[in-house]
Order: sequence, then C-alpha cells, then structure tokens
Amino acid sequence: MYEKDLTGPIGLVIGNEGDGVGRLIKEQCDHNVSIPMKGEIGSLNASAAAAVLAYEIVRQRMRCSPSGIRV
Repeated sequence: MYEKDLTGPIGLVIGNEGDGVGRLIKEQCDHNVSIPMKGEIGSLNASAAAAVLAYEIVRQRMRCSPSGIRV
C-alpha cells in the first residue's frame, strides 16, 4: 500500500479476515493492495484494515500541496 499513489479518487473494497476479496471482485478492481504485517499477526478484521488504509490515504493526500503537486 505504500508504493501505490492513493491521492486520486478511490473506492475501497475490503475483504474478510480469512479469505480476503473474492476473485471475481478482484478482477473488477483497478489496483490491489495489501497491508504489510509484522510479527505473528496474520490478518486484521475488516474495520481495522479499513482504518489503516484510510489513514494511509489521508497521509498521502496531506503530503500534496493545494495544487496537487507533491512537495
């Protein structure tokens, strides 16, 4: 998720804890990202994953100047 540009229009599709997003839905998405996990944590529940991704989207957008050019 850190390598993707998340500053444009975005619709988040969040998968379930065990299986993630289904194949047919994944095929309809423009990009697929995952949250890097450290240690013994295998996955996050959907609401925690959405919060982490929402934070990264806001972080990236705050790094842009008002004209939309990264500073």
